Amino acid sequence: MSYVNAKLQSLVEWVDDRFPLTAAWKTSASEYYTPKNLNFWYFFGSLSALVLVLQIVTGILLTMHFKPDASLNASGVPVAFASVEYIMRDVPWGWLIRYMHSTGASAFFIVVYLHMFRGMLYGSYRKPRELIWIFGMLIFLCLMGEAFFGYLLPWGQMSYWGAQVIVNLFSAIPLIGPDLSIWLRGDFVVGDATLNRFFAFHVIAVPMALLGLVVAHVIALHEVGSNNPDGVEISKHKDAKGNPLDGIPFHPYYTVKDLVGVVVFLFVFSIVVFFAPEGGGYFVEANNFFPADPMKTPLHIAPVWYFTPYYSMLRAVTYPLLGIDAKFWGVVAMGAGVVILFFLPWLDRSPVKSIRYRGPIYKTLLGIFVFSFFILGWLGTKPPSYEFFGVIPGGPVAQVLSAYYFLFFLTMPVWSKMDKCKPEPERVTG
Repeated sequence: MSYVNAKLQSLVEWVDDRFPLTAAWKTSASEYYTPKNLNFWYFFGSLSALVLVLQIVTGILLTMHFKPDASLNASGVPVAFASVEYIMRDVPWGWLIRYMHSTGASAFFIVVYLHMFRGMLYGSYRKPRELIWIFGMLIFLCLMGEAFFGYLLPWGQMSYWGAQVIVNLFSAIPLIGPDLSIWLRGDFVVGDATLNRFFAFHVIAVPMALLGLVVAHVIALHEVGSNNPDGVEISKHKDAKGNPLDGIPFHPYYTVKDLVGVVVFLFVFSIVVFFAPEGGGYFVEANNFFPADPMKTPLHIAPVWYFTPYYSMLRAVTYPLLGIDAKFWGVVAMGAGVVILFFLPWLDRSPVKSIRYRGPIYKTLLGIFVFSFFILGWLGTKPPSYEFFGVIPGGPVAQVLSAYYFLFFLTMPVWSKMDKCKPEPERVTG
């Protein structure tokens, strides 16, 4: 055994002479100090990385059998749709890979939304972590693009008509809208050119950008250090060796702790994949088990659940403004709902970061914000004529909640300063 250890040590030394392997391990894990009071909300960053790897691996396996071809085969079924059926029925364990990928898409958004919510709870976007938040929001945008492009690929009914509706929205942009829509489709209608274009974006272009942004996100995090539930900087108090008094090495303490989160996540993920992969129609819609038919429009076209809050904002705009069609302002509202999150570090003027020490105003308004976001998501899955309890029309509710969504951020510079906050502790409280 000592002989093997000696050889391994010499191999590591050989690599270190040519590549900073040990130094990278120390700076990113064994000697990277993180706050000692991180709670379960901090699981979702590592889980996001896990799901990203899962999506890349399953995606590569799927591309080995998938054919992005909208033409009809001898049976009159689109080749793309037939290749998905082939994966599900004939490729060994293909059904498992496909369901892991489709369930993984929803799991990705769940952990990312929770990761973002944790940032809002504890002020992880505040100075000096503004750039971490911006990189994270760019990751969120890329993730939305990746999900949209991938949604068309199975070439099912909802995939086809969902892409048709979303791409047509860009035609509402004055002057450049019609040309932009044609450029996105690659044709005058959603067809084979669109499928191939979306396949290229989904498999190559967006994943490359996503990976680059993830690396930038992690580098920025390691430069300024992790936030914590108290919102205090552990770098203020150090021992004689220069290590934070309120910090512990990421490895082995948080690598072991994150493994607990990974095990729990994989347990829940496996239950969904094996017993409810369609997620009650929210992860994979029933209409997507039928091949795309340009001559047959589904009764109700709605995006996947993770887009529905912003889709509700789009539909909430029903009146033209400045002589421009309401559809354009709906697109603006949908885009602004995401873009406004980029400015959160500068909108929040509270003297404290963490919700532990914020006053009742923030806690109340944040609770209403979360409730509004859920209801907007629910309404986005329903037809425009939907009524709560058969009495309350969903349209006006969506308009009120969309207005609250934007007012929450736009008025934040005022009420965040007015809130009666408790003083932050000098050091973490455990």
